[in-house]
Amino acid sequence: MLSAGLIGLPATGKTTLFNLLTRAGEDSVSGRFGRNEARIGTAEVPDERLERLSALFEPRRQVAATVAFADLAGAATPRNLVDVGAYREAHALLHVVRAFRAGDVPHAAGSVDAARDAQAVEEELILADLEVTERRIERIKRDRKKGAAANPDREARVLGRCREALESGAPIRSLELDRDDARLLRGFQFLSAKPLLLVVNLDEDDVGDADGAVERAGLAGMLSQARVRAVPVCAKIELEIAQLDAEDARLFLADLGLPQPGLHRIVRAAYELLGYISFFTVGKDECRAWSVANGSLAPEAAGAVHTDMQRGFIRAEVVGHADLLRRGSLGACRNHGEVRLEGKDYVVRDGDVINFRFAT
Repeated sequence: MLSAGLIGLPATGKTTLFNLLTRAGEDSVSGRFGRNEARIGTAEVPDERLERLSALFEPRRQVAATVAFADLAGAATPRNLVDVGAYREAHALLHVVRAFRAGDVPHAAGSVDAARDAQAVEEELILADLEVTERRIERIKRDRKKGAAANPDREARVLGRCREALESGAPIRSLELDRDDARLLRGFQFLSAKPLLLVVNLDEDDVGDADGAVERAGLAGMLSQARVRAVPVCAKIELEIAQLDAEDARLFLADLGLPQPGLHRIVRAAYELLGYISFFTVGKDECRAWSVANGSLAPEAAGAVHTDMQRGFIRAEVVGHADLLRRGSLGACRNHGEVRLEGKDYVVRDGDVINFRFAT
């Protein structure tokens, strides 16, 4: 399952957003990792395509793609996360940054400055990774003297590039690494190598001009970096929406001029930041969205459904979701030549509806 760790300074609304995203208390659990404790919860990836496919097939159940979120009580900053497995193993980090001006909410730095806070936590990520990098480089030197290091030159070269970037104040995610070098670094679970989503927690008065508020927050420098995005949200308003029924929530959002809840934007942005797409399987029993990395081949997508399907993969029957919704049935799509048989080299597209043929 895709996973993301929420980080942030105290009084940013981090835990409030975690509770809203995961409906904590219903499907969140606590798990101990190292010296600290993280709560883990899941959120469904909103997808109108799945809703429409389910309306067409009327299945017994509908299953959305999901993202798991981790939250650490209090200040979830890098100095607290070094030994927290849920964060080290996360695919991305979501940094909740305070941009609301409520005077009765204390703030660690005494003032509200989103750019300052974002950069301060970024620097901690860099320092935490620099310590890990230097320790590993020293270990390689010792092992080389003993003749015990496996492929030490390549590892030392890649780690040397990381150290150079970190010492200059740049995160590892800013490096352009080939596939083999990136794979070599995975075992270190560097925090600054992970994609970063800045969740800008706005003041109520800024919701009508959320994108402008992000620009005024001074985050342009960070957002110019590779694999860094921002999504604006107002936790106070999201809390109010969560207490309304579906129709009242829709009307409330319409009054605010918002097309969807901010929580949906967070989950969707995290999903896209990780470079994942969705394909669908449909039928009377179940309509389901499956997550695969963008660029995945058909057998890999089959493996997301079941490992037996990947091992015994023969062909994939593929139709675009838009064609299926327009025609109204798979039979009609076949009659119009819109269902294709694809082989092992087919690259799955976002929104594909797929039926896998495989040998048991």
